[in-house]
Amino acid sequence: MCGIAGYWNVRSGRPASRAILEAMSRSLRHRGPDEEGYWVEGALALGMTRLRVVDPAGGHQPMANEDGTVQLVYNGEIYNHADLRRELEARGHRFRTRSDTEAIVHAFEEWGPACVERFNGMFAFAVWNARTRQLFLARDRLGIKPLYVYDGLEGVVFGSELKAVVTHPAVPLEWDLEAVDDFLTYEFVPAPRSIVRDVTKVPPGTWMLWREDDGRVETSRFWRPHAGDRPATVDEAARGLRERLQASVRRRLMADVPLGAFLSGGIDSSIIVGLMSAETPGRVRSFSLGFEDRSYNELPYAALVAERFGTTHHAELVQPRIVEMAERLAGYFDEPFGDVSAFPTFMISELARREVTVALSGDGGDELFGGYDHYRADRWADRIRWLSHSAPWRLVDRLLDGLPPSPRKKGPVNKAKRFAEGLRRPEDLEHARWWVFWDLAERRALYGGDTAEVMKGRDCFGFYRRRLAEAHAAGFVGLQGQLYADVTGYLADDILVKLDRMSMAVSLEARVPFLDHEVVEYAMGIPAEWKIRGAATKWILKGAFRDLLPPAILRRGKEGFSMPMKNWLRGPLRPLLHELLDAGRMRDRGWFQPQEVARLVEEHLRGRENHAHRLWCLMALELSLGGLERRAAERTVRSQEVAS
Repeated sequence: MCGIAGYWNVRSGRPASRAILEAMSRSLRHRGPDEEGYWVEGALALGMTRLRVVDPAGGHQPMANEDGTVQLVYNGEIYNHADLRRELEARGHRFRTRSDTEAIVHAFEEWGPACVERFNGMFAFAVWNARTRQLFLARDRLGIKPLYVYDGLEGVVFGSELKAVVTHPAVPLEWDLEAVDDFLTYEFVPAPRSIVRDVTKVPPGTWMLWREDDGRVETSRFWRPHAGDRPATVDEAARGLRERLQASVRRRLMADVPLGAFLSGGIDSSIIVGLMSAETPGRVRSFSLGFEDRSYNELPYAALVAERFGTTHHAELVQPRIVEMAERLAGYFDEPFGDVSAFPTFMISELARREVTVALSGDGGDELFGGYDHYRADRWADRIRWLSHSAPWRLVDRLLDGLPPSPRKKGPVNKAKRFAEGLRRPEDLEHARWWVFWDLAERRALYGGDTAEVMKGRDCFGFYRRRLAEAHAAGFVGLQGQLYADVTGYLADDILVKLDRMSMAVSLEARVPFLDHEVVEYAMGIPAEWKIRGAATKWILKGAFRDLLPPAILRRGKEGFSMPMKNWLRGPLRPLLHELLDAGRMRDRGWFQPQEVARLVEEHLRGRENHAHRLWCLMALELSLGGLERRAAERTVRSQEVAS
């Protein structure tokens, strides 16, 4: 696992600077604390920081082919590299190391851009081909590993994180206000946008190729979610799913360093731990954390699973230094990120890193098998459509709107209020009605200045409408279409961003067996009625592993890996709330109406409403922008020092 960075002045031909490359790469030192590597030739610069996982002694980067005409920097793991190695050796390629990195080098030599279709793994990499004078970038199918790009007048700049790209002095730091609008809608910035106007994310399953002869870039999407084998019976589906997930876990145990697993006590992480136990000679190391608020504490369930499989279990009841952590985590995300489960993800990554270098995670199961409440909410909404536009329902809606929220994590009052809130949104959003937290009228009241101009005529729900339209065009409708939209949207731009940044913040490699593309393709072919049956979510997944898991785990509902943000905003985070959303600061920023922000703050602090999602998003935005502005100031100082 690594951080990669580089640039090519393909259009200007200006010689590349090693000093700039080193500054870019060292901004990613948390991703790879074990070693650095640089390659600068003419207008091209490639850099990396490495976390040694596979072949610690031999996997140095940048890595070249036999004659040095191919140079690679790479972040990720190729789990089928041993099979690729045998095939490539049979074709005459000579390997010098045991690393998966070298498999990419020779695969690119042999198959060119089509090599990515042969990889089973998670990856983001850059390859320089000196023979053809081309630079090739690629990102894995599901978007597990990140890759940012700036394509400007002089050429291309790339990096594993936004901070590396904006460290380059040629990259302008101008905010994308449409990305701000998207962020406040979804709590993340959807690809391909970033919060910086001219910097984009390489979408999942996509490669990009720059040529020296004309300076142009070619972009190709090499994978989209699709159905693989379609099982004919429930038994066949359960058997096929179990076989593929077992194989996926087996592949992800490849490592030359200590390895463990996150264990929440939910269905997905419990399955992963159970399958690891079947593949591991010794005891699996498992890691869990909980909070003093019992409605947020899942430690008893995790302990039940740990006992079932005899793991070496590490559990902590945490009292986080939440203010310090809020500012620290914003620096790892760079872009604004509003999902509060980032906090426990960071804390469990810290806990795991004390013992291991690699951890397996259960992420992806909800998006593949219908685990979230909003899939059921959309079904209920469809059943009561006749009632939801009636006078009696409007009365119920007003009554629910007037109820104060419960301090508990969920509870019947909070669920009813959230359900009613989603019903007010456009029906064509389907399940996404319960993903968003700012309605159009609320944003009109919030926005001022330039943001108000951006809103005019803009479809603020356009991102999810496009995801659903793509799903429908691919033949996925109803629940299957919603799952497709979430795999290509929420999973890629929220869940996997959170997992990558929070694990890499502590130099921990996180692996996701549910997102092996063979598992994903098989899951996409399982009928919707076998995923949600009646009130039961993940029905086929639970059935496939019924003999493996304790009954109490199988009976559990979806809880989510969260934290009591709504309570902390009234407690330890209250001073930071006032500091970041101060009326003067809001006026200086010029994007939001200070009186509307003040209303949200007052209603939340008085307990009349739960505005935690809205307020934390505004706070995260300020923390993010402030961090990037400081980085730009440091960049200016560094450029002046170099010039003098």
